[in-house]
Order: sequence, then C-alpha cells, then structure tokens
Amino acid sequence: MILAEKVMTLRKKKGWSQEELAEKLNISRQSVSKWESGASIPDIDKIILISGLFGVSTDYLLKDEMETEEISEKEIQCEESDAKCVSVEEADSFMRLKRKLAVPTALGTALCILSPIPLLLLGGLTEYGSFGVTEDMAGGFGVTILLIILAIGVGILVHGEMRLLKYEYIEKENLTLQYGVRGIVERNRDGFARTAGLAMTAGTVLCILGVVPLMVAAAFSAPDMVYVICVAVLLGLVAAATFLFVWAGGIKGSFNMLLQEGDYTEAEKRARKRMAFFPGAYWCAMVAVFLAVGLKRDEWRATAIIWPVAALLFVMLWMIIKSILVARLDKK
Repeated sequence: MILAEKVMTLRKKKGWSQEELAEKLNISRQSVSKWESGASIPDIDKIILISGLFGVSTDYLLKDEMETEEISEKEIQCEESDAKCVSVEEADSFMRLKRKLAVPTALGTALCILSPIPLLLLGGLTEYGSFGVTEDMAGGFGVTILLIILAIGVGILVHGEMRLLKYEYIEKENLTLQYGVRGIVERNRDGFARTAGLAMTAGTVLCILGVVPLMVAAAFSAPDMVYVICVAVLLGLVAAATFLFVWAGGIKGSFNMLLQEGDYTEAEKRARKRMAFFPGAYWCAMVAVFLAVGLKRDEWRATAIIWPVAALLFVMLWMIIKSILVARLDKK
C-alpha cells in the first residue's frame, strides 16, 4: 500500500470520517481528502501526528510494500554506515528548532550591528554645548550602552547555539538519511524558497538604500551632526537587512545541512574540520600585532585600524584556503 491508502485504511478502522480526522489533526477536510486521493502528501509534522494518533511507526506510513527490498537495503546501509543516520523524527525536530531560533539569532546579530549607534549620536551631540553633553559623558554613556546591547545580542546568540548543541553532528558529520527523510526535507526547502528569495531581495534593497542619506548629505554639504545621523540610519538599515539575511539563511541552512548541499557537502565539512585551528590562531596573532604596534607607537586610536583590516583579510584568507581544500577533497 501507498501512504494514501494507509491513511484511508487507518481512518476507516477507527470509524472516523474525513472531517473527524481533520479535526483531530487541526487541518481542513480537503487536506485529508487530498492525502487519501494521492493529490498531496502530509508534511513531516503531520506524518508524526498521524503516527501517534493511529499508533503506527513513521516507517510504516512512509514505506511502500512494492519497494520493500530496496528499502531494506537502504536501512541496512544506514545502520552499517560510518555516517550518522538521521531519522524522520530527528530531521523534523532539527528543522523545527532551527525555524524557532531563526528570529532570535537574527535579532542577536542585528543588535550587534546596532550597538554603536548610541555612541555615535552622543558623540555628535558633543558638538552642541547647549545639550549639556560633554565629550567624557558621551564616551562613558555611549560605551556603556554599546556594551549592554552587545551583551544582550551575544547572549541571545550563545543561548541559541547551546540549544543546537545536540544537533551539532548534523552540521559537522557525514549523514545518511533514513527512507523518506530526503523527500520531506526537499518539500520543506522548496516551500520556503520563495520566502527566502523575497527576504534576500528585501535585504539587498535595504543595504543599497542605507547609503542614500549619506549621498544626499554630501551633496548639500550638511553639518557634521547630519552625517552622524545618516551613519546611524545606515547602520539601522544594514541591521534590518542582516536580520532578513540571517533569518532566511538559518532556515534555509537547516535544509542544506540535512541534504548535505551548498556549504554542507561532505567535502565542505571535511575542509572546515581541517581549518578548525585557523580562526583561533589568526586572531591570537592579530591581538599580538595590535599590542606590539600600540605599545611601540603609543597611538592606540590610530592602531585600531588593524581590526577592520584584519577582519577583511580573515574573510579573504578563509575563503581562499577553504576553496583550495574543497577542490582537493572533491578530487579524492
């Protein structure tokens, strides 16, 4: 039997109508009708609900009798393989958690970008004595607020990472998916593709619009305070764009991790394992360079330029080294 026939058979054994089953699953009768006619299939969360409702396994619902030999072979391969075997329940729980954490993770990242805005605005106000804001006050309050916002943002990110620790193997290890998992993940991915595309497009537009106020201010030779406000607007729009990028990327990434596509192919995972030492070694070296140059010149503000340069250099080196490693591993 196929899934459609199994749902119909189980429903009739219980003596339920399509309306009664739909009510228990909190869906419309039309959805049940489509399942039983084979016009559509339930999402992974509904399959799990059906499994619990009728007291059958998800394997029973997903496997067709005509494919028993093929399925048995896949199950044996899944059990005997060195790769981590991911079940329907594990995949569903992981995708649900990633979707749930997508907004907090995006918010935490956006807060980190927004954190310098109070410092910038307070610094700009020091140009106007009538506001009663001295340079020391602006620096003290601005840095305090910056650190508080950063602490909240980083705290949100760390909390999310802690909740995902039990699924760390999905991101880092080679996976084998149990029968039916790939199809369910692909349907979720395809269903989210339009939303992800809209989010990426909106984020790109916001990044471009963020530069407009600065260009207008420059065209009219605006006062310094106007430039400060324009920079704050730029950071705000970039933070909003980053929110959209991280939110959509987090959900889309959960599908790619399970399917081992995009940045999560087997070669990509092996490359990241080999490069695990690089971030720590690189930033320790940058701290040493910063301290050495700063102590020698005693110009800490000027020496601070090392950090944005180091960040850009890190991204470039990471991409170059990873590309080389992935290319070599793909050939093996």
